[in-house]
Order: sequence, then structure tokens, then C-alpha cells
Amino acid sequence: MYSGRTGESLDTIYWIEGQYIPEALNEITYFMRDWRSDKTKEIDPRTIDIAAAAHRLLDVSEPYMLLSGYRTAQTNAMLRSSSRGVAKNSLHMRGQAADLRLRSRSVPQIYRAATACEAGGVGKYSRSNFVHMDCGPVRTWGA
Repeated sequence: MYSGRTGESLDTIYWIEGQYIPEALNEITYFMRDWRSDKTKEIDPRTIDIAAAAHRLLDVSEPYMLLSGYRTAQTNAMLRSSSRGVAKNSLHMRGQAADLRLRSRSVPQIYRAATACEAGGVGKYSRSNFVHMDCGPVRTWGA
């Protein structure tokens, strides 16, 4: 479902018969680590659920490109210093958010699929070509 910056790819079944698979969640947590510091934080499975549901709605076989999953406070502060679109208390720092893109789908298409899930926050970043998905309160933003 995901491909990473360094050519890594992740196509993991993480849920079977109503149960999360701990080993798969551990693999996802490592994959979604802060690549700048190589630090990990457990990724909230609800974030994965939202991204997976949106992916199914988009009817694609292409994996997401993961731009940002977990971020340390230091990474978040560094990104915040160079972009006004980075929240001070970002859910990325809690392992509850992902910034994603697909080559075969536009930002508006991904955004519509994610908002159709009616779960968590969905941000549209058209100029940067990605969609933010998180498992926080239901809300939307972006142009």
C-alpha cells in the first residue's frame, strides 16, 4: 500500500477477521518512521485504516508514496520553520498522520476519496502534490 522515499515498498496485510496483526503493525511503524532521525513511534492503526479505505475507493493497484509519517518534535520544528503549513502540535508527532500521493491520481481525487471515508482529518496540499490523512477529529482544509 505504501512506497517510501528510498525505494522501500510496503504491501502488508495488517488486518484479518476483525483483528490487527501485531507483526504487520510493527512493520508499518518502522516503514513510517521519521527517516531524518531513523526514530519510530507506534503508528495508530486508525490512520492506516483511513488511508487503506481511501485507497480502495480510488480503485488503484499503485501504492501510495509516503512523504511523511511519524515525525519527531525536532523534525516537526525544522519543517515548521520553513513552511507555514506545518502544525505546531502536528498529529505526525503522535504517529497519527500520513502525507500521501499517488502518481496515477490527482490531489483532488485522493482528497475526495479520503473525505468520503468520513473519518479523521484530511488536508489538500495541491501545490506540494500530497494529501494529509489523520485519525484526529473529522475536519478538512486546503486549497
